[in-house]
Amino acid sequence: MVFIGIIPVFTFALGTWQLQRLKWKVNLIDELEEKLQLQPLFLPPKINLSVIPEFVYRKVSLKGKWDHAHTLLLAPRVREGVHGAHVVTPLVRENGSTVLVDRGFVSNDFVSTFQNEDGEVEIIGMLRTSQPRNSFTPENKPEEGKWYWTDVDAMTEYAGGKEAGVQPVFVEQIFEGHAGEAGTRLSKGIPIGRAPTIDLRNAHLSYVITWYVVGGFDRFELIFKSGMLSRD
Repeated sequence: MVFIGIIPVFTFALGTWQLQRLKWKVNLIDELEEKLQLQPLFLPPKINLSVIPEFVYRKVSLKGKWDHAHTLLLAPRVREGVHGAHVVTPLVRENGSTVLVDRGFVSNDFVSTFQNEDGEVEIIGMLRTSQPRNSFTPENKPEEGKWYWTDVDAMTEYAGGKEAGVQPVFVEQIFEGHAGEAGTRLSKGIPIGRAPTIDLRNAHLSYVITWYVVGGFDRFELIFKSGMLSRD
């Protein structure tokens, strides 16, 4: 009975902890949404890497030329039911360091023939960092040209590293066109950038409900069993 009596306390404590986590996540998403509404920043020639985490999801404006020789593909990826890959190409900035840009999605029909732009380009994107690899994602194999997850440091080395003036800075190019334009780009093998939205997962509300319901059920069971014992 002592153990059963502890369970409701434990589950309600977990529910309360998840409620605090929910408030934290909501505030974080609101903060990032506010960042996303600000005008794009122009990155300095030499980027201070230590402050990048403070500017994640912040829009930036970039100008330079693509280094197509060091393009890599992040795969597999899926966009609205279509299987393909993300095209990541270093952008060589005039009078500045080279940075990595995820230009967006192309279908499997164009992973070898997607369109490349020559000459100077100007893009709008958002700053991101490396993504943690989960247990189901294979290790990247740069020597085989296989990239499964965003490892900014490894990608930087692949693009030439410090000796080639490449900084471990990762930008996801933004696409704000309509669905028809996205369909046209898809059919022509033109990379489709990401939407300017926050994609943080927030499942804490479901956890709050789960633990409070479990705690309530355990509390009811405890009261019921206590009543049965008192009758005996």
